[in-house]
Amino acid sequence: MNDADRGAAQRAATATRAAFWIAGFGVAGWAPLIPFARQRLQVGEATLGLLLLCLGIGSVAAMLRTGPLCARHGCRPVVLGGALGMLLVLPLLAWTGTGLALGLALLAFGAALGSLDVAMNVHAVAVERAAGRPQMSGFHALFSLGGFAGAAAMTALLDHGLAPLPAAGACALALLLPLWLAARGLLPDAGREPAAGTAGAAPDAGSGHTLAWPRGPVRLLAALAAACFLVEGALLDWGALLLVDRALLPEARAGLGFVLFSVAMTAGRLTGDALVARWGERAVLRTGGLLALAGFGLLAAPGVVLALGGFALIGLGAANVVPVLFRRAGAQTVMPPALAVSALTTIGYAGYLSGPALVGLVSQQIGLPAVFWGLAALMGLVPLTARRVAR
Repeated sequence: MNDADRGAAQRAATATRAAFWIAGFGVAGWAPLIPFARQRLQVGEATLGLLLLCLGIGSVAAMLRTGPLCARHGCRPVVLGGALGMLLVLPLLAWTGTGLALGLALLAFGAALGSLDVAMNVHAVAVERAAGRPQMSGFHALFSLGGFAGAAAMTALLDHGLAPLPAAGACALALLLPLWLAARGLLPDAGREPAAGTAGAAPDAGSGHTLAWPRGPVRLLAALAAACFLVEGALLDWGALLLVDRALLPEARAGLGFVLFSVAMTAGRLTGDALVARWGERAVLRTGGLLALAGFGLLAAPGVVLALGGFALIGLGAANVVPVLFRRAGAQTVMPPALAVSALTTIGYAGYLSGPALVGLVSQQIGLPAVFWGLAALMGLVPLTARRVAR
């Protein structure tokens, strides 16, 4: 590889990290605003859950078309469009004064996030394959690092007395630099598949389907991704409310739980590629799943210190589960890697964005703490299936 190729590869990796940062920062910046939205609109948990469902609907609707768009046009325009959309809509989430307006804003925010999530993961697979070494955990670490930064920045601004709208505007402006880095280095042809009927075309390339439905081993990977993302989405959307309802923290500081979750997940993912290389994917999945289960146990413990420790332990345990799933999707041969990653992302983030709405509806009947025990059971699937996934 000559100097020009190495420089292009480094810029592509930096651009991929910037895209993951934008997605994590943007969606985590919304988390501390949720208690303020509930207070501003004067709605209950069930109504708030339905509003959060709008975010999931917008995201999944965009995801259904993002995979084929990447296969046809490449990832670059989709990544940039989704990132710009998140930047523009984030302040609207802190400004809307009616349920209808917030629902429409969440639809747009979800669509931007959904298209960005699919495209950046397809781009990450292409960059990792070109580099010839594991990078997926490192890319996902930037999502977690962005999540920490977004939740911490928004929480700090709110805690110092800034109103939700200027706080959201400041966080949106902070995304301009990573957006420029992404535009500078994204590969123009990453994710693009040869048209059907041409030499080298993948079996599903150019088929025109709106979603590559998972087949073979991708089915299990997609189911586990949905479970893991549902847990992460629930912590994002309901973790702060759990701390508030248990009278452990006031609203302005309730985002600390997700901050600790993001810090622990970032630390785990920064070392994830080395851990997988040393211990293997099976051991990483089993150990991570058991740590997450222990963290859920701490969420029910008395005292704010143990509860916050539970958030951190869940983040550490879940850190490398999703990167392993994406690496397995890119390595399988039943489906074209780009379409497999697209299917995994779509189904996984359907759980991430739509599941929390169900949490609101169910918690209305049985209470939020009981719902979190159900989330713990979902994480128990990870160590149970570790052998099959790694195989």
